[in-house]
Formats: sequence, C-alpha cells, structure tokens
Amino acid sequence: MESTLNEQVYGQIKLAKAASRKLARFNQEAKDAALYEAAKQLLQNEAAILEANGQDLIRAEQDGQPAAYLDRLRLTPERLQDLADSLRQLAKQADPVGEVMERWTRPNGLVIEQIRVPLGVVGMVYEARPNVTVDAAAIALKTGNAIVLRGSRSALSSNLALAECIRTALKRSGLPEEALQYLPYPDHEAVDLLCTATGLIDVIIPRGGASLIQRVLQKSTVPVLETGVGNCHVYIDKTADYDMAEAIILNAKTSRPAVCNAAETLLIHQSWPLELQDSLLARLLSAGIELRACEKTRMRHPGLTNRLAAAAAQDWDTEYLSLTLAVATVDSLGDAIGHIASHGTGHSEAIVAQDRGRAELFLSQVDAAAVYHNASTRFTDGGEFGFGAEIGISTQKLHARGPMGLTALTTSKYVVRGCGQIR
Repeated sequence: MESTLNEQVYGQIKLAKAASRKLARFNQEAKDAALYEAAKQLLQNEAAILEANGQDLIRAEQDGQPAAYLDRLRLTPERLQDLADSLRQLAKQADPVGEVMERWTRPNGLVIEQIRVPLGVVGMVYEARPNVTVDAAAIALKTGNAIVLRGSRSALSSNLALAECIRTALKRSGLPEEALQYLPYPDHEAVDLLCTATGLIDVIIPRGGASLIQRVLQKSTVPVLETGVGNCHVYIDKTADYDMAEAIILNAKTSRPAVCNAAETLLIHQSWPLELQDSLLARLLSAGIELRACEKTRMRHPGLTNRLAAAAAQDWDTEYLSLTLAVATVDSLGDAIGHIASHGTGHSEAIVAQDRGRAELFLSQVDAAAVYHNASTRFTDGGEFGFGAEIGISTQKLHARGPMGLTALTTSKYVVRGCGQIR
C-alpha cells in the first residue's frame, strides 16, 4: 500500500511540475479569464458544493467537533458568493509576474534587472476551511504557479467539489488543468510525501492548528512558508475613548471568533476610569463572552467577581477560537507591551488610545505581523488589505510576513543584458 501511495502522490506532484512550466507561458489576460470563469463555476455549481459540504458537516458533527470547527468548515450561499467576489477582485489586481523590481547599469555597461517570477510548484497543507482551496488555487494561478493541495479529511467532499470547479475553469480557459492537484488521501504519509518532494515542490505552506504546522516543520525537506496561530491582544490604554474601546473589542472578539485574527486577550490599563472598566466588562459578559480574568481584575470589580472566572497560567497562551476572552489589568503601557512579548504569537496586536505618542510607542515596540491603533485586529486579512485574497497569514519574518497575497508567491531572478562584456 505504501508504494501505491507513493506512486499516487508523486504522480500528481509530477503532473503539477509539468503544468507549472506550461502555465508560465500564459499572460495576465489568460490567467484573469480563468479566474472569472472559476467565479462563474462556483456559482453555477452552488447546489452540488453545498450538498458536498453538508456531508462533511454531518461527519464532523458525528465526530464531536466543536462549534468553532464547524463554523470554519461550513459553506453557505453567502460564503460562496464572497469566494466568487474574491476571485473577481483578484482578477482585477495587477499581475506581479514580470514586474521589474529594480534596474541599474554597471560601469562596464551591463544592464541588470531584478524581475518577479513564479515560485514554481506550491504545496499547501491545511485544515477544515474549504475556502482555502479556492483562495490558494486562485493566488497560485494568478502568479503562474502550479499548486498541490492537501486539506483535512473532514472537508474532503467540499474540497473536491471546489477543486473540480477550478480545474473546469482552467480547462475551459485553455490553461493546463493539471496545474491544480488535490491529494484526497487521508493518510498522514501523504503529507510527509508532499513535504519531502525535494526538486518537485518549491515551497510548502501549512495552514491550520499548531500540531499541523509543527508536523510540517519537523518533516519537511522542502522550504516552509509558515503561517502561525493567532493569540491576538487588544490593549485599552488609560487614554482610550470608551465607545471606541467597546466597539473594537466586541468586533475583534465576536464578529467571527473562530478565526486567527480574533482577539483572545484583553489588556486594560489600571488608570483607565474604573467605572468605564466596569461598563466594558459588563458589556462583554452581556454579549455572551466567557471572561477569564487575572486576580487583580477580579479584585478591582467586586460586583462582577462571581461572573469573572479566574484565569489560569495557560489562558494567556491560548488561542480559544470561541467566545472566551482572557482579561488582565496592567500597570503601564510598558507592562502591556511586555505581556504581549511574553504571550503573543506575532500575529495581530491592537492599542486603543487617544494619545498618539503612546500609540506610536506601542506600534514601534510590539513585534507582530500587524499592529493597530484604534482599529480591530479583524482587519488582518488579504481581502481587507486590498490583496483580493490571501493564501495565509505569515507570522515568520523571512520571505513574507502578514497576509500573503500575490507577491508572497513570487520570487525574483536577475536578467543581465550585455554587449559582449567578459570578466
């Protein structure tokens, strides 16, 4: 069975490799036409996609998956429409391939250009969210890359239905449909084979929980473009406006708690008026949020003590992905920055403050892919940043950081033009 799995996985990867060379010959107009066709295919096949997704949801519920997981897995007509819209938005973006990043002439007359080119073949390993199938395939297509996808077993029916729509769009647009490969094999060995396909796969992108990311990092012999978990913080400074603070933390926590840019910890400056703190905590509780508070917070709000669970040490490092929020009272701006440095994951961090100088200090000293002043962490998203779509949010520092749009799936090469120069 192992040799059969080897043959199947490597067979698909080799098809993607061959398709990547063909795909590199197509211009922006051809690639954009395929994206528009893919949007059309998604909407035309809505019933079949939702039926497949329903099968996945039933299996996930029977497996006892939590509500947050089911939310990430679920597709709706509205979410399909959003996916179609994101494909059209991506088609309107400028094609980064062929962009001259720099150009200069040497004293000997050599003209040197640094030009953006596709990475080649991208491997993607991800969990639950079937929208990733569409986003990843679309960004790969726009940048002239072939892509090999391996989603989770729980989303298999949904992912296959979505991948078939993209492959149909490629074929109808005259592009190689082999440029999108989906590995339907549930075995973990399929992931390991993908991660060790040196010479065939140019980069691996894991997107999911910490255990998945760690498995890919430990097994891979192919370069990894790592996405990270989001233990995101909102810090309410002593100069914060109440209405703004309430709106931001409610949005950051409740608009979609199961995603990586949702807030997981609320930090409050001890000098922010106590009556405002009382009002904010009561408002969060009334919104159905479970608050796990530090001892200082519980002592300062005796009227709410019975409704504030005592935070344990692990709460400061937990990505809840649910309507649970850790709350800590901090003595100073420096303490807030220190708490984030100790417990944050480098994803998205926000300060609510009217004092611009204090805000600038926070923005400059907090080490994260995205830092916010008076705005929700929920904006860390390729679509919200104007990228059209994203293939993931990187919390590492090499090659790409933050929402990874089109340029994250490109590298560069130097084109040197001479007139007979020798060294």
